[in-house]
Amino acid sequence: MQNGSSQQTCAGRRLNSELGRLVIGYICLHSAMAGTRMAAPLLALALGYDKAAVGVLLALFALPQVVLALPAGRWADRRGVKVPIRYSVVVAALGGALAAAWPVYPVLCVSALLAGASIGAAAIALQRHVGRAARTSAQLKSAFSWLSMAPALSNFVGPFATGFIIDHAGYRGAFVLLATLPLVGWLSIRATQESPNNHVAATNRETAWKLWLEPGFRRLLLLNWFTAASFDVHGFVVPVLGHERDLSASAIGTILGSFAIAAAAVRVALPVVAARLREWMLISAALGLAAFSFFVYPFAHSAIAMAVCSAAIGVSVGSVQPMVMSLLHQVTPPHRHGEAVAMRLLMINASSVAMPVLFGATSGFVGVSGVFWIMGAIVGLGSRLGLALRGIGDRSQH
Repeated sequence: MQNGSSQQTCAGRRLNSELGRLVIGYICLHSAMAGTRMAAPLLALALGYDKAAVGVLLALFALPQVVLALPAGRWADRRGVKVPIRYSVVVAALGGALAAAWPVYPVLCVSALLAGASIGAAAIALQRHVGRAARTSAQLKSAFSWLSMAPALSNFVGPFATGFIIDHAGYRGAFVLLATLPLVGWLSIRATQESPNNHVAATNRETAWKLWLEPGFRRLLLLNWFTAASFDVHGFVVPVLGHERDLSASAIGTILGSFAIAAAAVRVALPVVAARLREWMLISAALGLAAFSFFVYPFAHSAIAMAVCSAAIGVSVGSVQPMVMSLLHQVTPPHRHGEAVAMRLLMINASSVAMPVLFGATSGFVGVSGVFWIMGAIVGLGSRLGLALRGIGDRSQH
């Protein structure tokens, strides 16, 4: 018993010592993708392309994560964290460099594919590494709350810095910055120590789709889709709405950044809040807040009011994803964590491929307000599904 407690303590200390470096590196990698996700649609609109073309462009960020998710999960289960991250850095830097050299729509599409592929493989490797290093439910909640701050902060840093550079140095200067950030991230992650990997043979004998036999796993992925869809629709509609209202790139970046700041802020407080409330309560309440925010968003006409609605949705997304990741590692066998994380990314990114295209095509019929209200109705229905999670996550160990 003492030996098990000692192992948990050592694992927790090692994880805590690495989390800072992992978060910094993840921020750099994710900021490059988030900045590209903002700059590419704005440049496409400036070049005269319509909303449908912008929807296709945004869908390309998610497409490689659908195709490569399961192979990337198995790759992370075999090779650990540093090898996938190294390749992700190279791919992300290449995407930014290409857009800086040739800022035209076809190259923007290639850059979107490269940015999506790089952050997908990196996220799977990092989340798997953190999940394996943690030993208890409390450690999982805390670790994923801190790790999830990285995409939240980067969703502010990336769009805000990109918008500022666009306004003062143009699109080429912005893409040069976005090509440099992944290289900085690698400097922070490269010293990470690999976790023991003793389950490779078992992984190779099982099919990833057998994970669907676990009802809790299916519910978690569906709830995570509601959360991710909120982010995808928000990220698609805000640049379009800001462009229609003649807002500057800096203002649009700030609106998107308020989402990120709110998501990061709630994740700082989340370990304390989660110690007092069950995961299913937090998830249901957060999705309800997101539904309400989507319904009132079209009535926010000023940049400040839009930023408030953006922040409310950020609170929702920031609350749900760490809880989902914690529960996901509790209902999944340890040797299949990479595949479980990959299945999560596959499902939400399959939706991310379809939804920007769908809403880009339909926004001409229902308008931007209609897109917000449709998404609000979907997320509102999803908030009831959180009640089915009662009983999952009460265990203190994996």
